[in-house]
Amino acid sequence: MHTRNAALLLGALLSTGMLIAQAPDAIQAPAANAPQAAPSQPDQPHHAPNPNKQAAHLGKKLGLNKDQVAQIKPILADRQQQFQSLRSDTSLNPQDRRAKMQAIQQDSKAKIEAVLNDSQKQQFEQMLANRRAHHQHQSGAQGGQ
Repeated sequence: MHTRNAALLLGALLSTGMLIAQAPDAIQAPAANAPQAAPSQPDQPHHAPNPNKQAAHLGKKLGLNKDQVAQIKPILADRQQQFQSLRSDTSLNPQDRRAKMQAIQQDSKAKIEAVLNDSQKQQFEQMLANRRAHHQHQSGAQGGQ
């Protein structure tokens, strides 16, 4: 049960992280911040985050060198492609879709951490923990409406 809850939190955290990673772009491209559909609603349009911008954001936040950023870009691009395929798969029920998204998130997280040094891994984990807390706070605030 604990592993399942951790996986749920990680999935939510990384999904939130993808949105947060693009926040600085809102000033430059307001159209990119159009309302987004929830991932569990495949029939509605979904704005996919830019893996290059995500990698650059992680590079800044974690102090990555150019080689590390270059190694992370294809990981993020692959994750985005897998998410797009998953969203377009109408044969999945919401629980299965959520489970597959979490598995993709776990896999990409492990691949990203393999590129990081110990200090960067700690920063990355802290960043994820902060996003998880932020997401839980937002979920709690929305539930009370």
